[in-house]
Amino acid sequence: MKKKKGCIFCIAKKKETPDADNRYILRKTTHSFSILNRYPYNNAHVMIAPYRHVGWLGALSEEELLDLMKLLNYTKKKIDRLLSPVGFNIGINVGKIAGAGFPGHVHIHVVPRWAGDTNFMPVTAETKVVSCSLKEMWNLLRK
Repeated sequence: MKKKKGCIFCIAKKKETPDADNRYILRKTTHSFSILNRYPYNNAHVMIAPYRHVGWLGALSEEELLDLMKLLNYTKKKIDRLLSPVGFNIGINVGKIAGAGFPGHVHIHVVPRWAGDTNFMPVTAETKVVSCSLKEMWNLLRK
């Protein structure tokens, strides 16, 4: 996949309709949107971001923050219902040193987890094994 210059969230939010060809956007709300991670840690690795380009949750209005949290709840429930993970890693990387690939645009990672979903591939081959393509996962989560 080609890497685009600029903020991936600001580029993605400009797309009018969620579809697989429009950067795997899953859902748009009044102030935020969810999108599949193109470089997932696991199947159904989703990122949730506000439309506004801000570096931290504290810069959002209460309305924007509530909208973001409601989308987080919606996304987790949908993944629970469709994929039945055993757990989740849900987090925000703040600053480049903390692993934020786009430190200027706050976003929440939602990573479903299953027992045994880690294997030797990341250790020996620096490769992640994800059993479902982005397009398949997008189609499932968009139902």
